[in-house]
Amino acid sequence: MSNPAFAPKEYRVYFLFAGIVLLGMKYMEFGPVANWSWLAVLSPFALAAAWWAWADATGYTKKKAMQKMDKRKQDRLDKQREALGLNGKSRRK
Repeated sequence: MSNPAFAPKEYRVYFLFAGIVLLGMKYMEFGPVANWSWLAVLSPFALAAAWWAWADATGYTKKKAMQKMDKRKQDRLDKQREALGLNGKSRRK
């Protein structure tokens, strides 16, 4: 399995957060969730697992990790060029 730090967090977090909230509501028998089936309450966890499986199987996770590393590398190079005065502008007058 790939590094979860590079997984697309926006979907993963939403599914897990929804699952935790629904699980707590079901356990405490709070609101309409108390009458829902356990299958419906636990479905966000299954969606999060499906998202992880899809992201790893299609290479989406690795692609995002590579994009993040490339951006860091480019930012670092730009910062170094700026510090050296090599920001692409001609120094001749």
